[in-house]
Amino acid sequence: MAQEMIPPELSQARERFLALVANVRPELHRYSSRLTGSVIDGEDVVQDALAKAFYAISLATELPPLRPWLFRITHNTALDFLRRYEQTHEELVAELPVEPVDEAMDPYAVRSALAAFRGLPVLQRSVVILKDVLGHSLEETAETLGTTVPAVKAALVRGRARLRGLSAPPEAPEEIDPGERDALHRYAHLFNAKDWEGVRALIAEECQLDLVAKAARRGKGVASYFGRYAAEQVRLGVGRIEGHLALAAFTPESGDRPAYFVLLAWRDGRVTGIRDYRYVPYVAREAEFEPL
Repeated sequence: MAQEMIPPELSQARERFLALVANVRPELHRYSSRLTGSVIDGEDVVQDALAKAFYAISLATELPPLRPWLFRITHNTALDFLRRYEQTHEELVAELPVEPVDEAMDPYAVRSALAAFRGLPVLQRSVVILKDVLGHSLEETAETLGTTVPAVKAALVRGRARLRGLSAPPEAPEEIDPGERDALHRYAHLFNAKDWEGVRALIAEECQLDLVAKAARRGKGVASYFGRYAAEQVRLGVGRIEGHLALAAFTPESGDRPAYFVLLAWRDGRVTGIRDYRYVPYVAREAEFEPL
């Protein structure tokens, strides 16, 4: 049975939508990654939120105020994610603060690592990120969270104080699977040598490719994925991101800092999944990369 092709007009509508939200997308990721504590989970939230927005906008008769609308959808999507994985059922309410709120950004919050925010209750976490990391006003923050400005002020006071009091030691990194590490090194070696036949020999027939925010392929369609890389100066290095073994992609422009990264899934020594973040480079900018 022949596979049915996606109508061109649907693909074009998707491309126009992604172009429309391109400028705000990195901000959505900064918010969701700090809310979830993970740049990888944060991008999953953004993709899910944009899928919902794309569907909603197709039913609308006029375009809503884009930035606050997208933040509201992303926030609700992140809450759904947190309810699944943190079993949180916090309501967006708070008592009024006893003292006035300093509306200036808190530099400590801006510098805090992703993991630090997970020590805050969800409302406090959301308010501190929106106000002190992304620079939203109290009114914008209240609109995004669907609550009141007094509730935002209360959560901001408590969230800032609690964030400064957090002193939990960093989590010990998980043990590295030597087999997976060696497999990644082998893949990177073949890739860097532009031995495309060798690379393709590692790809399982049922491999699924996710060019994040761009396209998805599977099976035979994955083979053409390497054609573009053959003409580019991209070097892969093996490292760890948030405990995940990953391939960091370096370009002449990126220097010693990864331009983006690639996650591989393996089974029986073959690659069964490729998740390439080249089209969302802001993910790498937010990630802590540990070279191996």
